[in-house]
Amino acid sequence: MPLLLCALLAGCAGTPVRTTAPAADLPMLRLAPSALPGGMASQQRLVFDQGGRRDSIDAMVEVDTAGVRVVLHQQGQVLLRLDWDGDSLHEQRSAGLPDTLAGERVLTDLQLVHWPAAAIAAALPAGWRLASRQGHRELLQGGARVVAIDYPRDGEALLHNERVGYRLSIHSMAVQP
Repeated sequence: MPLLLCALLAGCAGTPVRTTAPAADLPMLRLAPSALPGGMASQQRLVFDQGGRRDSIDAMVEVDTAGVRVVLHQQGQVLLRLDWDGDSLHEQRSAGLPDTLAGERVLTDLQLVHWPAAAIAAALPAGWRLASRQGHRELLQGGARVVAIDYPRDGEALLHNERVGYRLSIHSMAVQP
């Protein structure tokens, strides 16, 4: 979700997203929904910081063995819906969203934050690895850290994408599916 938020929030503001490297340089994950033990149903508040600007957006996320469903919304308006069944990714987009917003990037970022480290590590292409310890993850290309994720408390994740240059704070609250 972070790369989506970067483009989405910049698009809402009418300003271009600045990156230090193309988003395509990051690997895309396509992990099975069933690889997330116990699934997930949560409402999330996403707070995005880049270049001195802070924006927030809300998300509903539901994961079970049948699929991953994500709805991003802001001020009551649905901006993006994603459905990943383990084989294909379907997205419905608000007419105003730029074409550069890719559902596969949203899925990748969601999985990078929430899926088990072993499942992520097994899916990474050559030259990439995931380092993980209690409360912290790092996505590395070669020896260089690209993304760092901290989990300071239950229901909270802090993602720092060093390549693109933003921070994302994710506050999750479990909901009944």
